Amino acid sequence: MNLTYEEIIEKLYELENQDKVLFKEQKFGIISNNSLGIYHKDLRLIAKQIGKDNQLAIELFDSEIYEARILCSKIFNPKGLTENLMEKWVRTFENWEVCDSFSMGVFAKSDLALTKILEWSDREKEFEKRAAFAIMAAYCMADKKSENELFSQFFKLIKKASTDERLYVKKAVNWALRNIGKRNIDLKKEAIKIAEELLKTKSKSAIWIAKNALTELKKEEIRMSDYPRSIYRN
Repeated sequence: MNLTYEEIIEKLYELENQDKVLFKEQKFGIISNNSLGIYHKDLRLIAKQIGKDNQLAIELFDSEIYEARILCSKIFNPKGLTENLMEKWVRTFENWEVCDSFSMGVFAKSDLALTKILEWSDREKEFEKRAAFAIMAAYCMADKKSENELFSQFFKLIKKASTDERLYVKKAVNWALRNIGKRNIDLKKEAIKIAEELLKTKSKSAIWIAKNALTELKKEEIRMSDYPRSIYRN
């Protein structure tokens, strides 16, 4: 179904529910400007009707409607991503939901993922910095072929950012550490070692990250991947 920009905007306004805006803010800490209060499941249905359409995605983002921007992240083909678009979009991120939608759905699947992990891990703004580690966490699952050396390099960035006390940064750093550890059995050992090092620091944030990661990585039953599959096979 070929939906026009105008038809999509009309659909979004038909789904408007300001009670959901308040619920998301109170329940999940999602504070958003110009939000209509539409859940992801409803946006996914619209995205399925549209398919991949980068020009339309850009137009939706530029509408400044919050849910139109989330929809943009669902219909944009990562192969068409440019640095200019990434920089334009990341500077608008106002909460973890929109940050993660773009980081997981678009950025981590693009050829620019590694570049932006390195660049954004030192950003000052909370959700720009979070984006680096959200991309990192998602990239661990998106890249099924790279060797362990690539992911081991991320530990330096994780250790450096572990002292950032801001909630949504430290949660993303923790997420990235856990996902690297779940990539395969060897990286799991490395991730546990890094977490144990963080436990010895004086940073409350680093200690929280470490304890949370160790709780998951040391479980007897943990869902593990085996990437790259050429080495790790069942």
